[in-house]
Formats: sequence, C-alpha cells, structure tokens
Amino acid sequence: MTISAVMASLLKHPDEGYVLVAGLGVSGVAIVRFLRSKNIRVVATDSRPLGPDVTAPLEALGARCETGGHSAETFEGAALIVTSPGIPLDMPFFERARARGITVSGELDLFACFLERPLVAITGTNGKTTVTTLVSQMLKRSGVSVFTGGNIGTPLVRFLESGQTEDVVVAEVSSFQLDAATMFAPRVAVLLNIAEDHMDRYENFAAYADSKWSLLGNQSEQDFAVVNQNLSIDADRKRVIPATLLTFGGGNDCNAAIDNRAIAIGTPDQNFVLDLSVTRLNGAHNRENIAAAALAALLAGATPAGIQSALDDFSGLAHRTEYVATLNGVAYYNDSKGTNPHAVAGALRGFDRVVLILGGRSKGTDFSCLGPLVNQRVKTVIVMGEAAREIKASLGTTVEILEAGSMADAVSVAGRLAVHGDTVLLSPGCSSFDMYDNYGHRGNDFKNQVMKRKGNTP
Repeated sequence: MTISAVMASLLKHPDEGYVLVAGLGVSGVAIVRFLRSKNIRVVATDSRPLGPDVTAPLEALGARCETGGHSAETFEGAALIVTSPGIPLDMPFFERARARGITVSGELDLFACFLERPLVAITGTNGKTTVTTLVSQMLKRSGVSVFTGGNIGTPLVRFLESGQTEDVVVAEVSSFQLDAATMFAPRVAVLLNIAEDHMDRYENFAAYADSKWSLLGNQSEQDFAVVNQNLSIDADRKRVIPATLLTFGGGNDCNAAIDNRAIAIGTPDQNFVLDLSVTRLNGAHNRENIAAAALAALLAGATPAGIQSALDDFSGLAHRTEYVATLNGVAYYNDSKGTNPHAVAGALRGFDRVVLILGGRSKGTDFSCLGPLVNQRVKTVIVMGEAAREIKASLGTTVEILEAGSMADAVSVAGRLAVHGDTVLLSPGCSSFDMYDNYGHRGNDFKNQVMKRKGNTP
C-alpha cells in the first residue's frame, strides 16, 4: 500500500493503527510532532539511549517512545514506518516489516502527501546548500515568499505545521532521503552533479547515481528538470525524465550558458544575461552553482532583477571555501564541507601554492583522482584522522605528505611550512565523525586554531 493510501486511512480511522517513526534526530522529532498534530497515533524508536529531554516532550503530545534499542514487534505491528535518512534501508527490522507488507518510507513522501505549494528541490554530490540558499534568496528578492528546508537543516514537515503560508518551498535533498521516496515530485528539480561519494552506503557508484537521478522520476510533463550538461543523459535516461529538460553548463546550447563574465539564461518564456562581475563566488564549480540556481529560480517565479540582486549580495556560506584570515601573507581557507574528492578538487582549482589539509572518516571514496591536481597546485599535503594512511597510500603524488594528530597540530605544521603568497586550505574530503560532531564543528576548530596563531603573530 502506498504511503498516501495509508495516511488517508489513518486520518479517517486513527484507532486502526500507528505510524512508527524510526530515528529521533531533528527530522524524526519534527515528524512525530507533525503526525500528532494530525491526531495520528505514533510510536517513535531509536537505537540510542535517549534522555527525557528528547522523549518527554513527545510523550506529552501522546507519542510512545522506545529508545536504547529496537523491538521487532513494534516494527511488525506498524501501519506505516517513516524512517530517518541516516538509517540504512536494508536494516533487518525494515526487511521483516516489508515481508509483512508494511510500507517503509521517509520524510519526503510524507511531505508530498500534504504539500499544497510549488516545490523546488535541489540535489547533487556538491553545492546543494549553496544553490538552495541562492534560489531562496533570488526568489525573496523577487517578492516571492519562501520556506527553505530539507537536508539544509530545517525539516520539511515544519512547513506543513506552519500552515503553508509561503508561496514556494525550496528544499535541499540528499541521496539518503531520496532512497526512501517513491512519490516525491518537485515542480522544479535540480541535479547539480554526481561524483563518487558515500561508497560506504551504496553497493557501487551506479547505485549512488541512480539515487540522485530518482529526484526526476516522479515529475510530470508540467514540471521542469534542471540538469548539469556535463552529466551523461543517454536515451534510456531521457525516456524516464517526464518533465521538460533544461540544462546548464559551458555549452552555448545550454539554457544557462556560462562564460567567465556572464551567464546567458533562456527558458521557454524568458531570456536574460546574468552579470558575474560583482559576485564573490569564485571558481568554475560556483559558476555552475550560480547557473543552476538562476535557472531554477526563474522557473519558480523569480525576476531577472531579483536574481541579479541576490547574486550580487551573496557572500557565500560558512565552511564552504570560507576565508578565515591572512597571517604573514598566508591566506587560510575553511572548506570543511568538502567531504569528498570531487569537492576537494573544486576548492583546489581556485588556488595555487596550497598547503592542503585532508582527512577524517573514510566514506570508501578513491583519492587517487586528486593526484594530478595536487601535483599541479599543492606544495604539501597534511593528512589527519582515521583515513590519514588510506589517503597517503592512494593519493599517488610526488608532493610531500605529512601526518598530523589533531587540527591544532595540522594548522601548526601548515603555518610553519607556508610562506608569503601561499594558501592553507582545509578541504578534508572525508566525513568528520571520527573526531567531530559534524563538519561545522570541524571547521570551527580549524578557524579557532588559525585565530590562535593570529593572536600569537607579531
């Protein structure tokens, strides 16, 4: 049974069953709150031993919470299971539930059941948050009210709780979220890029790529699919893209054609040229992000003037090639959000004479692809974290590679090695969970260590 059919039945007959919410992170808690606002019975489960600060507010709403482990009976007795994206869909509890005919879904499909506004959804290996933020700002500068959520940090169901007052929803969507979606259908779907990532979660790269492409699979002929021209769109792929296809990239035949100074944008209804002379977003990867954002925003109702104004004032996001400080002529940049080799490559192309800090927890990706670019632009590589030796073994460069035991150690070594005109770049190419809570925690540690050096610099 589809999630929409189950939800319709539970809304009419609340006593006939319960929704099991698996995972009580930020999105799981928001889902419990939303379902209870609809008077739907909820059981919430988490393998972690969570305290009353998490469970008590949910129990006060009438939800039952089971934490510190999972119960097979709870999973097998649910009318529907809504899972958090961090939980692998092949978890045995899910498999047993499916064998009993129970649907296992995620936030995206739950959101789709109730959404009454146009939706712009953005996915890709890199650049999602930047493009999501840009699209939102471009629409706002055009007089369109916007709710921004999804993988960017705010659960989408909060929009449903708020009463759906904004004109448009702009959502950042991850592959993990898409894996649990079967009916999520954006009015405008944006596919930025696909590069090797999360190989610890997917069987192979093809499976990961299929997850990204699935964003377009449920659209209709009235919708728009905005896709990077550099992605291979063969005949088989085109046959399963029902929406109107528009592309962005360096080719003149793109709907958003990029050169170094401007982007020529053309849709079935409008044409204009976006000036890049003022923007602070540098690098070829950011020009692609700008092109995708402008095209998507235009399709969602933004004006050329609003798009240009938002771009001119946009200064970038924290932890994404973020300038930190210049010490003794050495510039320090924080790209902690660069959690895969493709992101590292994008950051490196913006600099010469780099001391590069890599490392963290491996996601099963291959760092050897960085070898030529590192040889061309990097003076020294400093590796740290669980993946340090793996990176050192696979990078295959002629550049000196040193190991550091901590961020303080890495920044100290980089500071000693870098000379006037060099750049020290933290772009780890790995997840942060070996040493940090998240990429922001890691990036802030880097910035703090840099500022400590600044305080000690004459």
